[in-house]
Amino acid sequence: MPKLRILNCSINRLNTLPRGFGAFPVLEVLDLSYNNLSEKVLPGNFFMMDSLRALSLGLRDNDLLELPREIGELTRIRELHIQNNRLTVLPPEIASLDLLGQKSVLKMEENPWVTAIAEQYLIGISHVLEYIKTEAYRILYNRHVSAGKAGNVPPKVDKSKKASRARS
Repeated sequence: MPKLRILNCSINRLNTLPRGFGAFPVLEVLDLSYNNLSEKVLPGNFFMMDSLRALSLGLRDNDLLELPREIGELTRIRELHIQNNRLTVLPPEIASLDLLGQKSVLKMEENPWVTAIAEQYLIGISHVLEYIKTEAYRILYNRHVSAGKAGNVPPKVDKSKKASRARS
């Protein structure tokens, strides 16, 4: 599929992505929202899609506990939807993405963020992105990741009920 530019795989109850899923040389928009994906199923080449500008990683309403550091390699991303997952921290590399421009969108609500991110989020998304650039945040992030990730993450939720509501 060398000419595929938009791929909508939302509301499909996907648990995994096939190997090679990221091999779309001109893909610009990818919607994987309302599935049952976790960070463990993202193939290695997923973050090598250089032309991707909108990821409605759509990862909205999946079961992500964390975003891989490689997300920072998606330099053309201008729209990132990560709401309604189980994220508690963001990789510092996400701060290198241009998600604050006039035509940029970052949706990250409804995640059980660590207190430091939750406090910055109350002030505004720009404060979150500035905060995760700091050395203090890098230390917090590394401790959080090395401690075995989220200690107080809500249990996995069946998304099929949400998906049926989304279609109505």
